[in-house]
Amino acid sequence: MSGRRRTRAPKRVRSVIGDQPAFSQPRRSLPPRELLDPEQIERIHEASLRVLAETGMDFLHPTALKMWSEAGCKVDGERVRFDPALITELVSHAPAHFTLHGRDASRNLEIGGDWLAYSSVASAPNYVGLDGERRTGDRAGFQDLLKIGQMLNTVHVFGGYPVEPVDLHASVRHLECAYDAHTLSDKPFHIYSLGRQRNLDGIEMARISRGIDDETLDNEPSLTTIINASSPLKYDEPMLEGILQMSARNQVVVITPFTLAGAMAPITLGGALVQQNAEALAGMAFTQLVRKGAPVMYGGFTSNVDMRSGSPAFGTPEYAKAAIAGGQLARRYGVPYRSSNVSASNAVDAQAGYESMLALWGAIEGGVNFLMHGAGWMEGGLHASYAKMVMDADLLHMVNAFLTPIDTSDDALAVDAIAAVGPAGHFFGEAHTQARYTSEFYGPMVSDWRNWETWTEGGSPIASERATKAAAEILENYEPPAIADGVKEELRDFVDRRIAEGGVKTDY
Repeated sequence: MSGRRRTRAPKRVRSVIGDQPAFSQPRRSLPPRELLDPEQIERIHEASLRVLAETGMDFLHPTALKMWSEAGCKVDGERVRFDPALITELVSHAPAHFTLHGRDASRNLEIGGDWLAYSSVASAPNYVGLDGERRTGDRAGFQDLLKIGQMLNTVHVFGGYPVEPVDLHASVRHLECAYDAHTLSDKPFHIYSLGRQRNLDGIEMARISRGIDDETLDNEPSLTTIINASSPLKYDEPMLEGILQMSARNQVVVITPFTLAGAMAPITLGGALVQQNAEALAGMAFTQLVRKGAPVMYGGFTSNVDMRSGSPAFGTPEYAKAAIAGGQLARRYGVPYRSSNVSASNAVDAQAGYESMLALWGAIEGGVNFLMHGAGWMEGGLHASYAKMVMDADLLHMVNAFLTPIDTSDDALAVDAIAAVGPAGHFFGEAHTQARYTSEFYGPMVSDWRNWETWTEGGSPIASERATKAAAEILENYEPPAIADGVKEELRDFVDRRIAEGGVKTDY
């Protein structure tokens, strides 16, 4: 089936949203920032190993407990205490770099090193669409957000459901969502680790979508899953089942402790980082216990809470600092790093912009390889926004441009152009300028650089209004990606068969 694959270049969207740069994966030309010195990193490392050896972690899965016991760990009920040497040895097998494969080979992503990959918003329970109304997640909103993410060239991957479509019953939701994702987009998709059968279904649908056999899938990571520690110091059964199934098939596991300083982790940033690191090390080690060499990422998501309400705070200085330190720890273990673009703002306003920019910059400075929630996250993750997806796409374009090296070739240094213009001239009409106008600049989707007099004509729309208009145009211009002959039908047949079998068991 792979021989029948048809490919098509991504549609270029013009007019209000400008002319996007073509889909491509950026690389970081600047070295990551070192917020902590080597001695501080080693202190966090040693403290993390001490936590794992003395306090240990709860693993709520009988197979995991048996595997740890056979590996020589001290297992007392559900509590596992680890030999530091075992943790270090297992983590050493995790790859520093791997390729995440898309349905179309042009969507393949390199994960690790100086490569960056940006995910759309994921896992929001609500969304705000074109009319500005906040709604509980449904399939219509889920499909719209998939379409926007497919058309935005700065979105590389879907790290989960952009919004949870609760109008689909939980027993079959994973099937219909994967069908939509594999047919409305050709970018890599995600599995939620919420039980063994959901993992198996998602893995099989990824195989069908790519038109490959099981052996090829096992050699070519094509899916991601997020594994959250139930902080503090616990991995529950669904998360561990996700590692067992995904790592066994050589698919990508992103270990992400959910450590909020003052709530599920110590209130000091140093203490929160120790707990994050201990939980991450235990999770990464388990992936390698399942299958040495299986792809895994170190996820950092440490932030603080508003101690007046207990609500998570995002886009704060503490979050940015933790993001940078998390990247240093990931590099300490030689594995790719996941961070996030986040904001706690309820509206697409100045707060949303500056919190996202600070969080994004912390991730970039931290050396992020896989940026979760890169476009569309709002309200601390409680809703996804069409307008914010477009605005975040602008932010990501700006980051990409910033990370592009300065060209110092003879032609770029422009000595001849300067001589041709001479004193008191201008460069607007110079051939050196005109040759680069379309290749080095793009029309931003939201930014509006007109002067005040022309900008105020027609009601002076604010950024969120312009972004909403751009989102509407993206949806109007949406085109489904090409798909190999028969694959869509095979996916539909699989979904229909699994639905007829009852999907997965639920409590309702």
